[in-house]
Amino acid sequence: MKPVLPPLPDQLVLDWLLEEDNPSVRYFTLRDLVGPDLASAQIHQARQAIMQSGPVPAILGKQNPDGSWDLPEKFYTSKYQGTVWTLLVLAELAADPADERIQRACEFILNHSRDPDSGGFSYQMSVRTGEGLPSGIIPCLTGNMVYSLIQLGYLDDPRVQMALHWIITRQRADDGETSPPSDPYYKRYTNCFGRHSCHMGVAKALKALVAVPAAKRTPEISAKIDELADYFLKHHLYRKSHDLSQMAKPGWLRLGFPLMYNTDILELLGIFASLGRYDARLDDALAVLASKQQPDGRWLLENTFNGKMQVRIEQKGKPSKWITLKAWEVLRVLSSLV
Repeated sequence: MKPVLPPLPDQLVLDWLLEEDNPSVRYFTLRDLVGPDLASAQIHQARQAIMQSGPVPAILGKQNPDGSWDLPEKFYTSKYQGTVWTLLVLAELAADPADERIQRACEFILNHSRDPDSGGFSYQMSVRTGEGLPSGIIPCLTGNMVYSLIQLGYLDDPRVQMALHWIITRQRADDGETSPPSDPYYKRYTNCFGRHSCHMGVAKALKALVAVPAAKRTPEISAKIDELADYFLKHHLYRKSHDLSQMAKPGWLRLGFPLMYNTDILELLGIFASLGRYDARLDDALAVLASKQQPDGRWLLENTFNGKMQVRIEQKGKPSKWITLKAWEVLRVLSSLV
């Protein structure tokens, strides 16, 4: 059964989420949990604070003049300080799309990671043209970059629209039932496009499509969302679809933020909450998530890339504002749906 929760965490947890030491969590808490009772000016002020203190200005202080981080040509392979990963973190933290430094970072990725012919994003840059090499296009990267660019104000850019088309036409949700179609992308990366599609690739593609506001989703986007969502429902999010008694990967039960190329049940449940879509096949993951709540109403950070990113975000094994915020939002939304 779905957990039944009050509409908001208790006041102590809510006050903790609203503390000013984490401007991004404060903003999302005001907008998503407390929002209906607030003036828009207060939410706007919280959004502005993200660019003034905390991890976002620290990250931007390390940016190269060309908009990149670390070694520009290692935008993907420098894990997790390269431009790909840093841009993703900035998008997750709700950095301001109007900021010139954010725009430079977006343009860097669009110019050097995107394959101009197909629209997909590559982990390799052509030495000759400086653009993304078709041979390096992978679905999790494409999904992450499309998600990030949408969050950072680039939804209507033709290059992002082309990348959305790449996801619609090339992202598969094969569950081991057929052989891959004859396609050079699929042949290069059987781990991504084999007889069973890569779970993380499907997750990041779905996350990117759901980032498109509902009013701007084409019938093709909506159909692809349904296809990819159904893939996860077959798996109850984290189980083997052909034997639901078995877990596909135990790591998907360890809650983390940010997740980079990986996924977990909280991210996937968050996608379904964003869609306003409840299904009984989510109950297994919802029960796991609810079981992880601590007696004080918070959740712990169980998985982290700290020490590898441009900045540290929270502490492993300690109460996490990010996980607590996301868990409350997921359980609140999904438990309210019939």
